[in-house]
Amino acid sequence: PRPHPTVRVRPLTGTEARRGDQRVVHSLGDGAVHVSAARHDATFGFSAVFDAGASQEAVFEGSGMRQLVELAIDGFSCTVFAFGQTGSGKTYTLMGPLAQSDTQPASPALLGLMQRSFTCLLEQSRSRGSDLALSASYLEIYNEQIRDLLSPGPPCALPLRWSKTRGFYVENQLSVEFESLEAIVSLLLQGSQRRRTSAHALNRHSSRSHALLTIHVRSRAHHSPAWALQAGPCPSKQGTLCFVDLAGSERVKETGSSGELSVEANSINRSLLALGHCISLLAKPRGKRTHIPYRDSKLTRLLARSLGGSGITLMVACISPSSRCLSETLSTLHYASRARRVTTRP
Repeated sequence: PRPHPTVRVRPLTGTEARRGDQRVVHSLGDGAVHVSAARHDATFGFSAVFDAGASQEAVFEGSGMRQLVELAIDGFSCTVFAFGQTGSGKTYTLMGPLAQSDTQPASPALLGLMQRSFTCLLEQSRSRGSDLALSASYLEIYNEQIRDLLSPGPPCALPLRWSKTRGFYVENQLSVEFESLEAIVSLLLQGSQRRRTSAHALNRHSSRSHALLTIHVRSRAHHSPAWALQAGPCPSKQGTLCFVDLAGSERVKETGSSGELSVEANSINRSLLALGHCISLLAKPRGKRTHIPYRDSKLTRLLARSLGGSGITLMVACISPSSRCLSETLSTLHYASRARRVTTRP
């Protein structure tokens, strides 16, 4: 199968509307999105397009996220990643409003793909009895360092290793078992609060790191009934569901970043460039492919499995409809179009 790029167009913000920005992105229905502005007139096709009026539930149901949860339970390695310009709605799409915490939960209608997937996963888990063991790990990549968002104390850098059996993996990362929705949502919110964010001209809460929350779904081996003992125990299956909230691509001159912020921006842009490069090469026909440079960044190493063929990937491209964001919007749409051509063999 191929990754399913879906596109989400956020509403114009209050600031954009007051400034008189034009809406240059329109959904044409049937997975088509049209960009029309001076000297630009382009139509792109995707598996689904959600425009400004789409609810969080519509995005969950229409993106194929529910099927992804079921595939993870069946032992597949599944990845969802949200990408796009800073301030385009990636974190909101995945998690919902930023102001939520354990003491101040978000309204159920505003919850994002993550919480809806957890609910779906736990419902499936209950319907299968106690067969499933669930655990979570949560990392961020900040300035090319990997940090554990769940381990207590100040975040320290963890080494990234490679082995023949596991591929790239993070050494000493904490994995926490959970059995209830409250427990996994609490892990998500605790980890998110430890993530690096800063304010700049385009976004008050800009994510300065790439975050990867991975749910490990292990179906326990259980013995067949007595009459089928010759068949032996059923093998256990292990699937994963990984949510990747990529830091936004940004032009330093538009965000007004300087000093540490611009160092972060360069690090973010470098790793996004490495990811785009891997996707471009993977989009070529198999016979024409050269070496895929996963080792160019920590992000591409950690996503090597999801991108490179043994997993199933859902991509959510988030874009702003504003005329001011036109060049970033076009580059996000081109990026997602390239990703459509990647084929995987899960």
